[in-house]
Amino acid sequence: MTRLRIAVVTRYFPSSAEPWQGRSAYQTLRLLARDAELQVFFPNAAYPSLLKPRSRIYDRLDASYSPPDVKANYYDYTALPLVSRPFNGQLAARVLLPHVRGFAPDLIFSIFLYPDAYAALQIGKALSVPIVAMSIGSDINNIGDRISAMHTRTVLHEADYLVTVSDDLRRKAVAMGAPAEKARAIVNGCDLSVFHTGDRIEARRKLQLDPQGETVVYIGRMDVRKGLRELIEAAASLRLHRPSLHVYLVGEGPDRPILEAAIQAHNAAGFIHALPGCAPNDVPVWMAAADLVTLPSYMEGCPNVVLEALACGRPVVATNVGGIPEIMSDTCGRLVPPREPAALARALASVLDATWDAAAISAHWSRSWNTVAAELLAVFESVLSNHRSTPVAQDAGA
Repeated sequence: MTRLRIAVVTRYFPSSAEPWQGRSAYQTLRLLARDAELQVFFPNAAYPSLLKPRSRIYDRLDASYSPPDVKANYYDYTALPLVSRPFNGQLAARVLLPHVRGFAPDLIFSIFLYPDAYAALQIGKALSVPIVAMSIGSDINNIGDRISAMHTRTVLHEADYLVTVSDDLRRKAVAMGAPAEKARAIVNGCDLSVFHTGDRIEARRKLQLDPQGETVVYIGRMDVRKGLRELIEAAASLRLHRPSLHVYLVGEGPDRPILEAAIQAHNAAGFIHALPGCAPNDVPVWMAAADLVTLPSYMEGCPNVVLEALACGRPVVATNVGGIPEIMSDTCGRLVPPREPAALARALASVLDATWDAAAISAHWSRSWNTVAAELLAVFESVLSNHRSTPVAQDAGA
């Protein structure tokens, strides 16, 4: 049987500039690559040196970089901050088209709706191959401008199939114009060989943490939209009555100075620790060390950090936004409204005061990336079968 040839058009994927980016996409694609001929085409917005935005890394990428098990190619397209945003999908498509054509895919898969999936849609039309688009959250929840919103709706309406990482996102996409019969949620998984119950004392010894202290861990982007100012306020109020409480914020991001200032403003530097991002291998160690893992975010798709914490058997305190309520219940933590530090403080205290069964929490969520990859492959095969059985009008574009 001939293996399916899948061209993946996405920048939600590791690169030489941001090797931590797109971890969930990478985990899925490396497994898909075992059963299909798969190649990633990464469209990189290359800005003139004097106009590079400060908030992100916009370097020219190392074209030879490729994470293990997935063949990836990185292509620059010229862009200007804000000015070119309405055209970035078309600009990316123009640069990628000859390379994707040379790969001769049966199907194009794109993660992130604009500009990535919009570029994929233009390429798919030129090559007369079907498109499967995936929404991961911010591409629907945080659209930047009216033209990007218009292009996003074009993708939702015209893609051959839409996959979202939560049912909440699927409903939003349908409300924006995606045909309900061509959309489904495929919830993220995690690497169960890495994320599983571990010894708390041993993990704390490795990280040089107090073996007896109350330990709250946040792992992710240093971004105020992750609810970290509220977490700092909540922790400062709790510390008055919990002298052994320590909160560890582990990650990188543009809002570190704002968060460090908030920690200082609460005189909390002795117990709220803003640490650098950790290596992927240390993420399960931090989770094993935690009494609880928290994500008080304002918006989410299907956050991997919650799935990984649950797989590690740690209770989670998170906000009831996006797909989080679909993967959590009171049996494995607490859900709170976003932007409410007092409610967050109460939930943190409630979880710290309770006794939790790590094995039961881990059993609550044991979905692997193998399952995600198998479900995606089934979608691809169904879409391709429908495409081949449907007469297609000759496309004049090329």
